[in-house]
Amino acid sequence: MADPYRNLVSSLEQRFNGIVSQAVSGLGAELGTITAGGLKLDSFKHEIPDYGVAEWMAKLHVPAFTWVGTMTSPVQEDGIPLAGASTSAPTRFDFDEAEVEGVRVEIKAGFSPGDRVLAIPVNDGNHAVVVCKVVGADG
Repeated sequence: MADPYRNLVSSLEQRFNGIVSQAVSGLGAELGTITAGGLKLDSFKHEIPDYGVAEWMAKLHVPAFTWVGTMTSPVQEDGIPLAGASTSAPTRFDFDEAEVEGVRVEIKAGFSPGDRVLAIPVNDGNHAVVVCKVVGADG
């Protein structure tokens, strides 16, 4: 005769394994598309109008580099030349290597409807945080 407790233990064990697997794995990152009204995740049929966007703080390392350009003087504070301003011949500008602390990388400003993004569903899938824009390997 079969042990009735063995069947109960087996059923409970399977159920608990399923619950633990779901809790541990969480919701993975997935692809979505920026729309005119929000974010549309590939796996979710509704648009999410109120989504979050990751914002990164970084330390920017700028290598030494050279630019060639011209100088116009005098100009207003907004860069518009004043009457009688003159422009120099092409001039080389040399910049030393530098590090800039506290650089904020704001990726949301670069989104347009139709852009593909990588998002992480949060709050049981009721909200999403966009981590970055996704582009093809060719740029």
